Amino acid sequence: MKENKVSTNGDGKLALAIIVLLLVIDQAIKIWVKTHMCIGESIHIADWFQILFIENNGMAYGMTFFNKLVLSLFRLVAIGAIGYYLWRLVHREHRRGYVVCMAMVLAGASGNLFDSMFYGLMFDNSSFYSVSHFVPFGTGYADFLYGKVVDMFYFPLFQWNGVPRFLNFLVDSNNYFFGAIFNLADAYISIAVIYLLLFQYKFLSK
Repeated sequence: MKENKVSTNGDGKLALAIIVLLLVIDQAIKIWVKTHMCIGESIHIADWFQILFIENNGMAYGMTFFNKLVLSLFRLVAIGAIGYYLWRLVHREHRRGYVVCMAMVLAGASGNLFDSMFYGLMFDNSSFYSVSHFVPFGTGYADFLYGKVVDMFYFPLFQWNGVPRFLNFLVDSNNYFFGAIFNLADAYISIAVIYLLLFQYKFLSK
């Protein structure tokens, strides 16, 4: 079905509701994992799905290209730019599906930035032997913007031997695809980008 272009301030409220709801769900899962699981501990859901707790200083799916402070500042600037773009978008002709996707991207980026901004201030350190606990704000394991991002979703769907080197990030040390461990915020961004490329490419081209 063709999606009609719309221009209504109601979509601004829809975008805000999506962002808040997705952020709350993302943070609820992360906080539960951090306060109930040790680093490296896993919960077996199925042979192809585990809850496996890790933390990282990097970008989505544990990738790292910059040091922690540069990455956190980059996220902060990017979120501001996306937020401004989304605000402008809902006040002019647009597609509702496009607005929803941009709200998902903003929610995902904000979810991981929240970890970096506040988790180091409000939690003690997670370890392989003990779970983390809330501490008085400002007395945690790291400074502002230096908190670690919590990841937990692991999908070892099948073994992929002979994977090309440039796709190594998709497999783990045992060549299981999908090897990356990620969180819900990462999933928001990935789903939104895939949807945009598949179904909103004509609108994107403009």
